[in-house]
Amino acid sequence: MQDIIHLLPDSVANQIAAGEVVQRPASVVKELMENAVDAGATKVDVVITDGGRTLIQVIDNGSGMSETDARLAFERHATSKIKSADDLFALRTMGFRGEALASIVAVSQLELLTRRADSDLGTRIAFSGSTLEAQEAVMCPVGSNFKVKNLFFNIPARRKFLKSIQTEFNNIITEFERVALINCDVEFTLKHNGTEVFSLPVGSMRKRILDIFGKKVSSQLIEVEVSSSLLEMKGFVGAPESARKKGVQQYFFVNGRYMRHPYFAKAVMEAYSRMIPLGEQVPFFLCFSVEPSRIDVNIHPTKTEIKFEDEQSLWKIIAAAVRESLGRFNAAPGLDFDAEEMPDIPAINIPTDNNRPVSAPKISYKPDYNPFRRIKPDYQRGGENWEMLYGETRGAVVDLSPFEDIPATQPSPEPAPVEPGRLHLAVDEFVPMSQYKGQYLLIPAKSGLMWVHQRRAHIRVLYEKYLEQLSTQKGCVQGLLFPERVELTPAEAATFEAIAPEIQSLGFDVSSLGGGSYSLNGSPVGAEGLSPSELLMDVVHSAMEQTAGVDKQLHHRLALAMARKVAIVKGQILSPEEMSELISALFKTNEPARTPDGQIIVYIMPDSEIDRKFAR
Repeated sequence: MQDIIHLLPDSVANQIAAGEVVQRPASVVKELMENAVDAGATKVDVVITDGGRTLIQVIDNGSGMSETDARLAFERHATSKIKSADDLFALRTMGFRGEALASIVAVSQLELLTRRADSDLGTRIAFSGSTLEAQEAVMCPVGSNFKVKNLFFNIPARRKFLKSIQTEFNNIITEFERVALINCDVEFTLKHNGTEVFSLPVGSMRKRILDIFGKKVSSQLIEVEVSSSLLEMKGFVGAPESARKKGVQQYFFVNGRYMRHPYFAKAVMEAYSRMIPLGEQVPFFLCFSVEPSRIDVNIHPTKTEIKFEDEQSLWKIIAAAVRESLGRFNAAPGLDFDAEEMPDIPAINIPTDNNRPVSAPKISYKPDYNPFRRIKPDYQRGGENWEMLYGETRGAVVDLSPFEDIPATQPSPEPAPVEPGRLHLAVDEFVPMSQYKGQYLLIPAKSGLMWVHQRRAHIRVLYEKYLEQLSTQKGCVQGLLFPERVELTPAEAATFEAIAPEIQSLGFDVSSLGGGSYSLNGSPVGAEGLSPSELLMDVVHSAMEQTAGVDKQLHHRLALAMARKVAIVKGQILSPEEMSELISALFKTNEPARTPDGQIIVYIMPDSEIDRKFAR
């Protein structure tokens, strides 16, 4: 029988390895920038064309490579960072596996110009899909200049599944920020399609944060510093007023390396317990210094997941340090009643009549007047009006059998739309029994007791109202009496510029002031009472979070954002008339069972379950 096992060619093996290391253009930017930092560069320039599809160029003034090293660097597992397995637990560099360059060159057309300071001539080397095409001596500056062209040119399937240019560039900005934030002693620049996006001079970490995310965050940063036998931590956390639901910058760095660590993120948020609204996050920029032997960075190809010893002890240290910093930030001087000099408190002269105090004016009132009698009628006290209100509809039931199979949990992210007209309820077809805790409405149904989440119901009603309004009044602008100034980070500005026509079609009037500043002159009709700048930022952040790129769902996102901001809040008491109007409007919508983002609105507690609870 013929043998069937054989070794794969190096080119095929490199393409397979590239699937883990090079997932998108941002992966190439990350690897080349980290190599530049490891080479001791003090200046790194990144040039991008078409979101990295056409060109990714990284130029540094680091140590450079000799002719032999330049050729050997593109072989798999060729590295200058480690020599033995023991070195994995003493790492001080970003790279160490020797896989990045081999993976990049396997799926692109690459050219490298490099020279060492002690050499008069440099080396030019060119590859096309792992195939060496040229190697020659050239004149070039000290350092390295990588040009990665036509990424995934030899793997059409991978290139086809790249996202939009704007989405890929947003991912590049994310990786650029991660490297630039922690290497404050290195000058960085980033250009996209000939436009300079970042120019970051050398400075402190605080200055680097402001250069990247704008000066508006300056007053929101609280310094954190702690030193112990297990951990040294420095950095900044956001003040409680900086909390928000979207677009929050959260960064952990350990020994100069960016990492994700949800467990430590919970430690930070624990310090803000009862200080910020539920569901909101605060920004933080925290740098850890630990012994390399106490961490393991070799557990994921991207090296962003790191395993720590004594994670529980570190959790307590992080939470305590952040809590202490917040305490110092919120400390306010109290009144010192033992002070030698007390401030003069102006006295209030009360007018008198013949040295007698003037009596207060008499106010007439009716003791039996109750302004809430209409809102809370006598049926709540058991009076005879209860019969008048409920008598005609006491036996009324609502057929909501389509909802009886709705689970109480696990909302679907994309609920299937209900056919228009499938469910329709008139106001007189039901009687709300009561309102529970200012959050739920209870209604008798055919097979049990129906619970309606009143805020979610209102969101569904308002969403469809705003969606129709945006569609029929496309581009209608409500001018602002006082224009608002909006500051955007480079990532936010890049997204905004990409969706500017769609933003305008929604009814926003925005003009650029330069440097990431914009003047908001008008907002969509129907958004009265909302903060126009917050509404605009919500749309921009929603567009940034779209994994499929900027699509044509801005009307949906804006309508949902407006509905969430206007909808009744938890705990709001409704009158019987308001309950009736809300339920009637809910069941006239296309999908009364769920909110636009898939949360359950209606739940029916079956009669059988109720009977079982009271069974003997």
